Amino acid sequence: MKNHILLIFCLFISIASSAQDRVTGKNFATRSEILAQNGMAATSQPLATQAALDILKKGGSAVDAAIAANAMLGLVEPHACGIGGDVFAIVWSAKEKKLYGLNGSGRAPENLTMDVFKEKGLQYVPFLGPLPVSVPGAVDGWFELHEKFGKLSMQEILQPAIDYGKNGFPVSEVIAWQMNDDWPRMQDLPGFKKTYMPNGKTTPQKGDVFKNPDLARTYELIAQGGRKAFYEGEIAQTIDQFMKEHGGYLSYEDLKNHSSEWVEPVSTNYRGYDVWELPPNGQGIAALQMLNILEGFDLKSMGFGSAEYLHVLTEAKKLAYEDRAKYYADPAFNEIPVDYLISKEYAAERRKLIDMNKAAREYPAGEIEKGNTTYLTVADSEGNMVSFIQSIYDEFGSGMVPDGLGFVLQNRGQMFNVQDENHWNSLARGKRPFHTIIPAFVTKDGEPFMSFGLMGGAVQPQGHTQILVNIIDFGMNIQEAGDAPRMRHTGSSQPTGSRMTSGGSLNLESGFSYEVIRKLEELGHRVEFSVGPYGGYQAIKYDPIRKVYYGASESRKDGQAAGY
Repeated sequence: MKNHILLIFCLFISIASSAQDRVTGKNFATRSEILAQNGMAATSQPLATQAALDILKKGGSAVDAAIAANAMLGLVEPHACGIGGDVFAIVWSAKEKKLYGLNGSGRAPENLTMDVFKEKGLQYVPFLGPLPVSVPGAVDGWFELHEKFGKLSMQEILQPAIDYGKNGFPVSEVIAWQMNDDWPRMQDLPGFKKTYMPNGKTTPQKGDVFKNPDLARTYELIAQGGRKAFYEGEIAQTIDQFMKEHGGYLSYEDLKNHSSEWVEPVSTNYRGYDVWELPPNGQGIAALQMLNILEGFDLKSMGFGSAEYLHVLTEAKKLAYEDRAKYYADPAFNEIPVDYLISKEYAAERRKLIDMNKAAREYPAGEIEKGNTTYLTVADSEGNMVSFIQSIYDEFGSGMVPDGLGFVLQNRGQMFNVQDENHWNSLARGKRPFHTIIPAFVTKDGEPFMSFGLMGGAVQPQGHTQILVNIIDFGMNIQEAGDAPRMRHTGSSQPTGSRMTSGGSLNLESGFSYEVIRKLEELGHRVEFSVGPYGGYQAIKYDPIRKVYYGASESRKDGQAAGY
């Protein structure tokens, strides 16, 4: 019976993978790349893309436009992002020919300790409610980026989102589906129904015109009062009072004392391309580790979608994620061997563990986290580019909406280990949790090649790796590289101290043949199928000879790439 169901599913896959005929490119590409000379924006929602372009046309920088897009996404895609969450960015300065990295992640509240969870009889940090709330770092990240790279006033930058918050916007298809899928478990949390369920019954449906005047007012306070309005003014006071009323630990002092950190991006060279990620507390270096391992294989001769390629890709992921579970944490509390982890020598040793004839089963594993994030990238007329990612972690974060502010507080603290004080990612006062959101950048011969990223929790390093292999090894353009069917392996070790189980599952999107699936199962992989999540990808590539930008936004989201 099981084989019969699998055969039917695979027949469906073969049918579903046949896209409409195109006169150029791969049959799985949803459209051509977007080309423009003066500026480009790629985000997960068209209104955010248009806001970014409007800012660019007014003379704003790539960073100005990215902030405008992020503010808009906090309004139109509220289950995935918002100013109650954190931000990370990699910025290419055309003038300096240099990359800058920003870690805008918040820390654990000073009054929240492991003893709190012991007293409550909790072995894990819950996803919802006040306990997983950490300091929101996004707004401070905005102002750090703006101070170094901004041109326009914050009032001009936030005005598009303010206007849409007051006047409303029609909710787009994928976002409406995701919001509708999440609200039942959130509806009784403080402030949620008032903000996100205006009819009192459900979240907005596709095409419903949704307004969020509370968020518009919050943006106005930030535009007028700057960073202090959020971390020391009325907004901070409101959050402090709200958390006290509902058993939370995030305080006014936690907000006031918060600061972002400028960090040096780290890189590895993959077949002539320098791939850049940010160091921990994020998981970006997992992609670098995977690429280093894969560089020792002739992937091009294996071919895209082959069982041999998918096998080595999955095994490389398992190896990298073992280190991810053990070493990735806040570097202020741990001496993390980043240089060693991303070295070619270490990759060569790890690569020896891969058996080309058998899937490894001995790695300890746990359930993968879901994660909810928004990724965007912008490039301006001066050649500056920004790779920008922002998240509230899980769908609608903690579900806690402070009175009258119009945004949900993140639940990133759920990633902390509260069982083992010696765990690298154990909860501690003022410590930043392990983070899944990662922006990426690629340079070649000292020039910008591509700014890119994707959403999807722990799938992100897997997605980064597949995108780059698709482009570098398999010769796809940046739109094809995002539209190509993906794998995601679940069940590798977690940095959170979750219960461990053996094995893991190789999830495949539609588009892989039954012959490949059968071969993977013969190698010992447990193949499963799911509609998602496989990430939501955006990218901008730069042609330094023609001085042309190429934009891409995949079909898994409501996104759009556009330029002028």
